[in-house]
Order: sequence, then structure tokens, then C-alpha cells
Amino acid sequence: MGVTYPELYAAIGVHSGLACGVAQDLPSALAVMWQGGPPAGVPRNGSRRSVPTIVFHSDLDTTVSPVNGDQVIAQSKAGADLRTVVSRGQAEGGTTYTRTVQADESVRPILEQWVLHGTGHAWLGGSPAGSYTDPRGPDASREMLRFFLEQKNTALSPLS
Repeated sequence: MGVTYPELYAAIGVHSGLACGVAQDLPSALAVMWQGGPPAGVPRNGSRRSVPTIVFHSDLDTTVSPVNGDQVIAQSKAGADLRTVVSRGQAEGGTTYTRTVQADESVRPILEQWVLHGTGHAWLGGSPAGSYTDPRGPDASREMLRFFLEQKNTALSPLS
């Protein structure tokens, strides 16, 4: 929705998901989940505006291929010229990660991608009682909320 209607959304958050519009039915969705979709081009609405996007994906996810996270970022970037900073870390629970932040000329983070190392298909930072959750972190919900709040003050004003 955010890529299709960038004027309505301040930011997008994706965890172990697919780029917008890469599947049209169940068979194509399953194929994209396992091998990725077509290369990202200009968003379907023709916009060249980058949509602030945060993505989480595990590098050992066998349900949704990690290439899908890369494709979400490529689609959201919309050809923008952004500065990239890559950092590596480890969550308190032991999960290691690579975090790539792409910022605009005013150093505002536009794209943020977290690749979790050695984990499978699970929501990072979720409850140990839940299904498809990994409590070892990092806490994807907390990081997405932080990213969204950073975008809050820079979102486009409503159309008049």
C-alpha cells in the first residue's frame, strides 16, 4: 500500500515479506516466497519518491527467501540517490545482525534493512509462547516503532 500510495503513508514496515505486486495468485505467491520476484522497477504508481521503509528478514528463512527483503528495499528506494552505512551487532539474546541504513542528503534515514544471521522464519523479539516468534531479538516491533516515529515529523502534510 505504501509503495502504491506514497502520499498517504509516512513509512512502511515489512518483516519476512514480499515486495508489492510481485504475485497475482497463490501459485505465484508461493514461487516468489521461495525464490524472489521480478527485479524491482519504478513503483506501480509511477512515483520516483522513496518511501521510508524498514525491513527485517532472516538469512536462513526457508519459508520466505531472504532475497525478498532486498527486493522490498529496492522497490521502496525508487531509484533515489542515498548514502549507505552498514553496521553489525548482536542482540542481547545472542542473534547477530547486519543493519544497513540508507539516508537522504539531509542524513534522514529513508531505508533501513536488518538481516538477522542464523535464524529462520520468525518474528524477531516475539514472545517465546508464540508461534513463529524468536525471543532472542533484536526486537523488530520496537525498532519499527522507532523508525516510524523518526518519520513522523518529516511526513508530507495532507493534501488540501
